[in-house]
Amino acid sequence: MRFETGVDIDASADRVWRVMTDVVRWPEFTPTMTTVEPLGDGPLSLGGRFRIKQPGLPPMVWQVNEFTDGRSFAWQATGGGVTTIGTHVLAPREGGVSVLLGIDQSGPLAPLMSLLVGGRTRRYVRTEAESLKRRCESGEDV
Repeated sequence: MRFETGVDIDASADRVWRVMTDVVRWPEFTPTMTTVEPLGDGPLSLGGRFRIKQPGLPPMVWQVNEFTDGRSFAWQATGGGVTTIGTHVLAPREGGVSVLLGIDQSGPLAPLMSLLVGGRTRRYVRTEAESLKRRCESGEDV
């Protein structure tokens, strides 16, 4: 199962990358995140682990399994018979950047999870993209 959404953001690639990778601050600007707690030191990077609590979902530990500085990262969480991979891709465009956010779910219970929470997952991914756009275009310090 794959859920994906894109958004054009009228801000510099550096700014969008800083906001997108400062994951512990996501709860400040998106209602789909209650807490994002680092389980180690340093900024988001390959191998980094984070405990994330989202409204209506159990807490999950996500580990960064792909990281291209300034361009993209992906992280993975496993639980309840489902492996979930979240992708975050930034692509420069004239006047700003395009961001593509995705959720891939696989495993024996992925079809059942899609039936149970697929609508919520789609809403969360869309809300996260819109929240990222608002935060990056707001001019607030990041």
